[in-house]
Amino acid sequence: MERASKTLQRIMVEALMRLPAEQLPQAAWDHVAGSAVAERTRVLSCEKKVLVVEVPDATWRAQLYAMSPQFLSRLDQFLRVERVEFHLARPQDAQRGV
Repeated sequence: MERASKTLQRIMVEALMRLPAEQLPQAAWDHVAGSAVAERTRVLSCEKKVLVVEVPDATWRAQLYAMSPQFLSRLDQFLRVERVEFHLARPQDAQRGV
C-alpha cells in the first residue's frame, strides 16, 4: 500500500510540474492544503518566496498559520516559498464563500 501511495504522489508531482507557471501556485496549494481547505481559500500571489492565500475569516487565518510548517514542507516539492501569509477576504468575497 505504501508503494502505491508513493507512486500516486510521484504522478501528482509530475502532473503539477507540467502546469503553466501562473497556474502552479494555486494547484500546488490545493494539493497540499486538501480539498476542505482549498474550497474555502485561494492563492492571491506567489512572489519573492511568499505565498499569499486568502482566507474567509480570522479563525481560519489563525488555524492555517498554526499549520504553516506542514504546508511549507509539502509545498517545497512544487514551489520555492519560505513563508505563507494568510490574508482575510474582503467582505464581498467572504459572502460568496471565499
